This record gives sequence, C-alpha cells and structure tokens, in this order.
Amino acid sequence: MLRQAALVKTFTARREPLPAALAGQTVVETLTSRRTTEVLNFLAARPIHTVYMAGLIRDNGLVSPLNRGSFYGCRDSSGELQGVGLIGHAMLFETRSDAALATLAGVAKACPEKTRFVMGEAKQIEKFWHHYSPSGADARLLCSEMLLELRWPVAVDEPVSGLRPATLADLELIVPVHAEMSFAESGVNPLETDPDGFRQRCARRVEQGRVWVWVQDGQLIFKADVISDTPEVVYVEGIYVDAEARGRGVGRRCMSHLCRQLLAHTRSVGVIVNVQNAPAQKLYKTVGFKHHSYYDTIYL
Repeated sequence: MLRQAALVKTFTARREPLPAALAGQTVVETLTSRRTTEVLNFLAARPIHTVYMAGLIRDNGLVSPLNRGSFYGCRDSSGELQGVGLIGHAMLFETRSDAALATLAGVAKACPEKTRFVMGEAKQIEKFWHHYSPSGADARLLCSEMLLELRWPVAVDEPVSGLRPATLADLELIVPVHAEMSFAESGVNPLETDPDGFRQRCARRVEQGRVWVWVQDGQLIFKADVISDTPEVVYVEGIYVDAEARGRGVGRRCMSHLCRQLLAHTRSVGVIVNVQNAPAQKLYKTVGFKHHSYYDTIYL
C-alpha cells in the first residue's frame, strides 16, 4: 500500500493578535448560489491549489450538506472578493490578502462544527495558524507534504486491460482499504467514528464514476479516487497497490493508464504525497509527475 504515513513535528506559532492594520479591512459573508460564477472565477486563478473547493462547488453547489461545511467569502473595502474558505469538517482557503486570511481564521475559530483538519500551502498554513491557534494547542498532528502535478507528456506503459471505474459490487473491497489508508494518514479510523457516513461517501464516489480499480480473482490490486474533477485540474488521492503486487510496475502502469484517461479532458492531474513516503514519490516521478509546492495538513 502506498501510504502517506504521518510525520509529526513541532509547530511553533507566534502569540500575536490580529494586527490593527488588518482590522476592519474585510467583510465576511456566507456564500450562496448566486455567487457561484464569481467564486469559480476567483478560484480559477490558481486551479492547482483550489481544485478541491472548485470540485465541490461544481459537484454540489455552494450550499449543500454534501460539502460537509459552509463556504465563506471575504471582500475588501471596494467590494472585491479577496478570499474564499470552506469551513466545517475540513478547513480549506484561498486568499489574496493577509486581512482575508486572518478573517477566515477568525470565522473558522468560531465555527461550532467539529473540524477534523486544515490543509493548504505550507507558507499559508503557518500564517493561518498564527491567527487560528496562537498557542498551537489545537494541533494533534502535522503532516508535511508535497503537491505534485502531471501534464502531457505522460509515460507510456502497456495498458492495463482490467483497470476500470468501480461499481457498487466492488464496495466491500474498497471500503476497508480506504479506511485503513485514512487511519494510517490521520490516526482516526472512519469505520469507528462514522461508519455509515464513510460507507455512504465511498458509495457516492463510486456512483459518480470517480473510483478506479483493478480487481483480479476477487482481490483488489489497485485503487485510485478522483476527488475533484474540473476542466483545469483533476485531483487524485487514495492511491493503493496491493502488497503482493508491489515492485512489479503495477502502480506505475495503472497510474500511467489512468492519467492518460484523465488528461483527455483536463489540463493537469494533481496528487499530494507525504514527504516521508519515498516509494510513492518514486512511483509518481516515473509516471511523469513534477514537484509543484509544499503543503501542510494539520489534524485537530
């Protein structure tokens, strides 16, 4: 299994209040469907970094329980959108000013929902965290990661004839593997904390045609989840190779095959990999992925 094993490290935050110069510079609003075009245009400026939020909006709209949170927008004194954030189960954000970042951190801190993690570019996460948790006490685990991107050309390997979109008949193979990967990454087993919801989310992704599998003789050999699918970027995670199939080029062939399929309708494919996961990094490199930027995920 190509696990993104968690890396624990000390995360020291400055104990600073919001600078007075930032106070009053932004107005925050809960985003509704009438803002959809404006928000998607805002996110499209940096598609590799905003694919997760853009994908949710394209799939579910700005307001939906399927987003597992609410979208917020920050505007400057002239009314221009300066930041967009998803706050709920996850915290994700895209900002163009320090004031917008600080404002979204304040909204997130006041959110009554239980937030599980915050993810983003390492330099932005550090700034966000200074406002969200000055003492750093809320952080349970910090994972240092790399965002990798693939564009044409893609390494050409022998096609994998058995690689296909999963069906609901594959669900009993997919769910335990996906849960084990989630536990290895975050330290939380979703089959213990939210078994019904986790199975429903896995099933919905299968029904959307977003899970690709290679199954032989009832054994799951390869799996990958298309989390977000936009015209600019497709974001893939949950990439799994059966232990007995490793070292035989299975992961490389399947990823090459899958990425060629995806790049037929998008400009690039993105993955996030833990900095300690050398085997996964090697696999992605052989397919043609290149390092784009550093990311952090903080589990709460």
